[in-house]
Amino acid sequence: MNSIIEDAIRRMDKSINAFKSEIVKIRTGKASTALLDGIKIDYYGTKTPLNQVANVSVLDSHTLSITPWDKSIVNDVDKAILTADLGLNPVSDGTNIKVPIPPLNEERRKELVKLVKKFGEDCKIAIRNIRRDANEHLKRAEKEKELSEDLRHDAENEVQKYTDEHIKKIDEIIKHKEAEILEV
Repeated sequence: MNSIIEDAIRRMDKSINAFKSEIVKIRTGKASTALLDGIKIDYYGTKTPLNQVANVSVLDSHTLSITPWDKSIVNDVDKAILTADLGLNPVSDGTNIKVPIPPLNEERRKELVKLVKKFGEDCKIAIRNIRRDANEHLKRAEKEKELSEDLRHDAENEVQKYTDEHIKKIDEIIKHKEAEILEV
C-alpha cells in the first residue's frame, strides 16, 4: 500500500517538475538563461546543448550574453538561436553574441498566459491520471486480499490528499507565472 502511494507521489512530483521546466521557457520580456536551454548546436557532428559549448549569462534585464569557448562556432550559435523560433535576434561581434530580449505587447502577453494555463491544465490531467492509476492498484490489492477495505479506503483518501496538494501547487505556479508575464 505504501509503495503505491509513494510511487504516485513521485510521479506527481515529476509531472510538476516537467510543467515547471516547460513554462520556464516561456518568455516574460525579461532576460533569463533558461530561454536558451532547449537550443542545441551542431558541434563536430554532435547536437550539443548551448550551455555545454558556451558561457550563457544575463547582462541586464533585457539582454543575454553568449561567449562560445570555441570561436569557430559563433555563426553556428547565431544560426541555432534564429532557427529555434523564439522570436530572438542575436547580434554577433565575431567572438561574443548578445541576445536582446524584446518587450512583449499586450496581445502576446495574453497568448502566453493562455499557453501557461493550457500547460497547467495538462499537468493537472496527468496528476489526476496518476491518482486514478494509484486507486486502481489499491482496488486490485484489495481484490487479491493484500488489503482490507478499510485500508484501501484510507489509502485512497491519502492519495486524494496528495492529489489536491499537487493541484494546488500547479495553481500557485500558474498564478505566479501569469503575474510575471503580465508585469510590464
